[in-house]
Amino acid sequence: QVQVVESGGGLVQPGGSLRLSCVVSGSIFSVNRMGWYRQAPGKQRELIAQITSGETTNYADSVKGRFTISRDRDKNTVFLQMNGLKPEDTAIYYCSGDTGGLRYWGQGTQVTVSS
Repeated sequence: QVQVVESGGGLVQPGGSLRLSCVVSGSIFSVNRMGWYRQAPGKQRELIAQITSGETTNYADSVKGRFTISRDRDKNTVFLQMNGLKPEDTAIYYCSGDTGGLRYWGQGTQVTVSS
């Protein structure tokens, strides 16, 4: 079992920044990929950033150059640094941990970009 808990969401003005955190616990040795997803109202959940156990990162085109995924292995934490936020970034952001056979989700954290 893997537990995933996100934090760091909130209300920010356009152009602002936020850093989301995702703490992973449980059978963390089995996690080979961590991902950040988001789901806006009326839209499907989409993958926006991922990092593998080998530190390879990938981003959706919509966030490339603005968002950065990173990890602190000592703290079992994955971060999503979000800069240059736009109103269209408003969504619930979810962290996931993949073990190869299963995907574990956090509860989500709301990010609202508005003036």
